[in-house]
Amino acid sequence: MRMTISWLLAGLVATGAAALQAEEMHEWWDPAWWERGELEVPDNHGVTVTRDSYAAGDVDVPVMIARPDDGEKYPAVLFVHGRRGLDNLIEPHVVRLAARGFVVVAPDLYTGRFIGAMPIEHDYDLEEDLEHGLDYLLARDDLSSGKACVYSHTRGGYYALKLAVTFERQDSDLACYVSYYPHMQDPNAPEPMQVYRYAPEVDRLTIPTLVFVGEHEQYQRKRGIEMAISTLRDRDRPAQLVVYPGVGRAFDFRPSEVRTFADDLAARDAIQRATRFMRAHLD
Repeated sequence: MRMTISWLLAGLVATGAAALQAEEMHEWWDPAWWERGELEVPDNHGVTVTRDSYAAGDVDVPVMIARPDDGEKYPAVLFVHGRRGLDNLIEPHVVRLAARGFVVVAPDLYTGRFIGAMPIEHDYDLEEDLEHGLDYLLARDDLSSGKACVYSHTRGGYYALKLAVTFERQDSDLACYVSYYPHMQDPNAPEPMQVYRYAPEVDRLTIPTLVFVGEHEQYQRKRGIEMAISTLRDRDRPAQLVVYPGVGRAFDFRPSEVRTFADDLAARDAIQRATRFMRAHLD
């Protein structure tokens, strides 16, 4: 009997340790929900969408603006699309973000330079076009924040990184960096750099950072993300990485015919976490 109780106690201790380890390892774990039934759901807003353009040198960059339809002022978010461009799968994400209570400006960088969807090489002029997009956003009179958060996915994560660091906007105009499975390397860099290194600009990123990735993301992309976030943490930078178990690439915009329940759970959780994160740094 004594031996049985000892085994039982040992099992309980091991289970508790495993639960604690899981909580430390997985930032999606929410003990407030699991243990006390608490749910924090952001407010829902009706959204109005308008279209405009801004000048970037001799280029006119089309821009999508989504914001709550009540006429009030809200925090500023710059949405940076990835290699797909700003298409019919990505634009609803802009709307979903605005519905959380943000003024979201989403430049259509590729159309401005007549670049087709899914380009292989990176055009460095796009980086300057994006900086003009930030200026366009911050010049609006319907903002409640003096700074913006930059919110991106895939290759847009690299564009956003360059905006913050190379163009030195993180000190004056950007409050935080949020990205879904970002490409943390120059797309034009050679293959070994894509797999085994991250962009050197990461070392100089200082603003609060939140990154989402699926457990089954492409190896070369996930490795770079993990290395980048690990480096930021080692340097005591405010960086968070949320890894969704059982989820692969593109969980935030996969179309309905291939979408899974896990994709939807991850997408809903990510946008709520991003909302709380950005509000904390913009309010």
